[in-house]
Amino acid sequence: MPLFGKPNKTPLRALLFAIVTAIIRAGRLLPWRGFGFHFRLALVGALAKHHSMEDAGQKLRRIRERLNLRVRDVEQASLKIADKYKNDEFAVLINRVSEIENRGLVPTVFKLYSLCAIYRLDFQDVLEWYGISLGSLPSDALLVEVPETHPISFRGNASELLLPLSLDPGADLRRTTYLSRMVQRWGRLPLMFLETLNLKEQRYALIGTEDWFMYPLLQPGTFVCIDDTQRKIATAGWNNEFERPIYFLEHRQGYACGWCSVNGNQLILQPHPASLCSPQTYVYPDEIDLVGQVSGIAMRLDQGRRRRTRF
Repeated sequence: MPLFGKPNKTPLRALLFAIVTAIIRAGRLLPWRGFGFHFRLALVGALAKHHSMEDAGQKLRRIRERLNLRVRDVEQASLKIADKYKNDEFAVLINRVSEIENRGLVPTVFKLYSLCAIYRLDFQDVLEWYGISLGSLPSDALLVEVPETHPISFRGNASELLLPLSLDPGADLRRTTYLSRMVQRWGRLPLMFLETLNLKEQRYALIGTEDWFMYPLLQPGTFVCIDDTQRKIATAGWNNEFERPIYFLEHRQGYACGWCSVNGNQLILQPHPASLCSPQTYVYPDEIDLVGQVSGIAMRLDQGRRRRTRF
């Protein structure tokens, strides 16, 4: 399952991970004030930087001229790429080059690939010229509610992330703090400085927006971090429900998250009593696979109102 990585258990890194996750989700979860306002303001500023389609075409033309390539040279080069992949969609004929450069024609993904190869351009950078930021995929995905619990397969495409660069030196983080009022300066931080978080080596999942199985411990829409090294179901060692391990599992119909117990070759997936859901029984490990144990979460706390309106 390539959608996951190993978790990082360092407390400081876990805290930074939670902050980054909260920042990513803040644009959708918070109102137009405080932290949410700063997030949206930065998002609007980023979108304002996108160039028009004509500007993108003019950029391509200037790069072609800087490389001293004629339009016919571009056509011939693209035909070689099309021949390599046995796909005529990669070919950028002379009239298409002219329309892309002068009339704002948006090239297909195949033709854009050919132009990037010919001009020695980074494909992701050129996509941004046309207003497509791959780094926005995760945040845009949060605009769509998916009812089923599912893993996340986005790769780390963004090169920078909007983060608070400095806080009020008088802030006492030992106490509950309203961070929105403590941020003195916002800025974009290259993700290379977040390498110590080892985000790639962690596993992540989202609890479905209609998955109430572990409510109220895990609200629908909760972002969870999974420790895939914990693949043995514990039978004891906790004093209350907050200490009891929660597991993330995969079965034939999808994914599930909850408490588990094993009786012989049967795995019983147990919901939180307040969820009003029923336990589920699977033949283990034939019908269900243990992905790992939930090691961290980030969730909103206003789902109870939505749940009460359902009944």
